[in-house]
Amino acid sequence: MSSDTGIIIVGAGECGARAALSLRENGYRHSITLIGDEVHLPYERPPLSKQVLLDAAEPRTSAVLNDILLGEHAIRHIGSASASAIDTSAKRLALSDGRVLPYDKLLLTTGAAPRRLPDAPAGGRILYLRTIDDALALRSFMRAGMHVGVLGGGFIGLEVAASACLRGAKVTVIETQERILKRGVPAPIAETITGLHQRNGVTVKCGVAVLGIEADERRVGITLSDGDVIPVDVLVVGIGAQPRTELAVQAGLAIDNGIAVNERLETSVTDIHAAGDCCSFPHPLYGGRRLRLEAWRNAQDQGILAAANLMGEARSYQAVPYFWSDQFDHTLQIAGLVDEGRTVVRRELGDGAFILFHLDDEWRLVAASGVGPGNRVAKDMKLSEMLIAKRVNPPIEALATDASLKSLLPRAA
Repeated sequence: MSSDTGIIIVGAGECGARAALSLRENGYRHSITLIGDEVHLPYERPPLSKQVLLDAAEPRTSAVLNDILLGEHAIRHIGSASASAIDTSAKRLALSDGRVLPYDKLLLTTGAAPRRLPDAPAGGRILYLRTIDDALALRSFMRAGMHVGVLGGGFIGLEVAASACLRGAKVTVIETQERILKRGVPAPIAETITGLHQRNGVTVKCGVAVLGIEADERRVGITLSDGDVIPVDVLVVGIGAQPRTELAVQAGLAIDNGIAVNERLETSVTDIHAAGDCCSFPHPLYGGRRLRLEAWRNAQDQGILAAANLMGEARSYQAVPYFWSDQFDHTLQIAGLVDEGRTVVRRELGDGAFILFHLDDEWRLVAASGVGPGNRVAKDMKLSEMLIAKRVNPPIEALATDASLKSLLPRAA
């Protein structure tokens, strides 16, 4: 390998690690440095709210890169360090430990951080979930005899609630909006997920404001606008995430709901790209609408595409937004943007599973959202993703019945 300045990747999560591997797999022969602020090697985050919390034995994460792969691919990993400044003129990156590293090209995959409660009381019983260390701290509270409070009825909060319930804990979910998953899914699917949690013993309180939180080393008390005061052993806060843009702001990069990049994931500064949860980008399937996606698939796909463009290609990111969530025995899947268009329902999937198809004003399929036990919706959701990508205008009757979605694919030609 060459000893030149090469490529530095700031952020050692799924996106950054996939980019580093992809660079080598596509023949990049210069130096690659992957910088992460955790002591751990890169690992996948989706299991943190599910398998890691549920495992009876010592929990383990799924590694994206281990010592063997790092050695085989000649990737330098710097852990327990954060980047503090970029000198874009001299093309040098300063680290928190005082080191200064030169680079030829830079990829920012800094991710997102949990949104924190303002003026939260001190104490070790108000927790957030983003890292493996967070999950291990939370896991100790997930057992019979414990009352787990969850503030926020989004995906992370509900996955934690399901895991805690399955571990035998009493669980209360508090959501200030009138329903759970307000920003994430259509109302019919949110109703299904609410019922699923309630049938499993989770208390779901929606449409209530938090007036106060008191905490000590033993308990957390949550005072609500409906007059309830809920005492819990631990409070898990899942009220959204913020893109980590501090480094980009310092360097003078354009910011727009994250680090602003173009369709090729290039920032406003030459030779600096950004990918994953930290960046927003224009999506061609939705008229160039600027999106920022917090999803495993997006992180993986953008990491791979950024690697190709860092090597001189000029690919545009066009993947259909995709997200899934496992809760109890149900899987929820979303392809596309469900806040657009009118809906058509398909219910012939068995065991209460159903899919909502979302069509725009020109009757083009722009999104699909489905929920059901096991893999009931998996096949049709995969086909829906393909139809969205191909900009299909499907017959309404084919969507509303049990007609084969695969038969609609040739219509895209």
